Amino acid sequence: KLIKRKASGEYFAMKILSKERIVYQKQLQHTTNEKRILQSIRFPFVVNLEICYKDNSYLYLVMPFVNGGEMFTLLRHSRRFSESQAAFYGAQVALALEYLHGCNLIYRDLKPENLLVDYRGYVKMTDFGFCKLIKDRTWTLCGTPEYLAPEIIQAKGYGKSVDWWSYGVLLYEMAAGYSPFYVNSSDQMVLFERICKGKYKFPKSFSTDLCSLVHHLLQTDLSRRYGNLRNGCDDIKQHAWFKTINWYGLLNRELPAPYVPKLQGPGDASLFDVYDEQKLKIASKCLYAKEFADF
Repeated sequence: KLIKRKASGEYFAMKILSKERIVYQKQLQHTTNEKRILQSIRFPFVVNLEICYKDNSYLYLVMPFVNGGEMFTLLRHSRRFSESQAAFYGAQVALALEYLHGCNLIYRDLKPENLLVDYRGYVKMTDFGFCKLIKDRTWTLCGTPEYLAPEIIQAKGYGKSVDWWSYGVLLYEMAAGYSPFYVNSSDQMVLFERICKGKYKFPKSFSTDLCSLVHHLLQTDLSRRYGNLRNGCDDIKQHAWFKTINWYGLLNRELPAPYVPKLQGPGDASLFDVYDEQKLKIASKCLYAKEFADF
């Protein structure tokens, strides 16, 4: 829900979760992890948790209201972004991933639907449901099929490298308007086979520099994938495709954005889809008090 703090007039987005549904779907650990991660992170290009509450039936996670809409919607309206616009967004996502990886977090769900645009036209990464704190590697199969790295599909055990593969898919999709591994088939195995073989083609419109960067990111061989090498994210930030980016200016949000959403004010939610309000039925006694004691 869109909510407003009476004292200051600030707007926030409130995620409401049913305790009953969390327990029924065995998502207790998952939800606790998401809350802890959102509480812990502070970075210009990721959303964070402002405050959280609970009552007898529900959990309430309050986050900043990022009112420029989803990048997914913007990309569909634009069909595809110019390379300079894609580089502006891509550079912010690279910094966000570098920050998360520095905190030993892997994100695992990078896609245009999980990138919000703020009122100034800058990006904020959202939805940390799949984000996980890792020491070395993990084996869970999760994410969105078209963005899965080969090592996730092959159940090999994986680390932060999977985010850089998804990042390559994102850069391609922003500049082309479609995914590199898109298949016109409902058979997911066909898609997975293409991903594991690294089979895709570049559109003629792609510059040599963009082809080079995407090629270095969509490497099935982990010892060759950018972001996963000795220089880490610097291989990406120093690539020729990003030569026009002033990284410190970007981090301080001083650069002019290629697109600034037209908004009536901080509470304008017109760039999001409208959904019917659901009435909250709050139980008269505290449900699952033991399970959510530490929440």
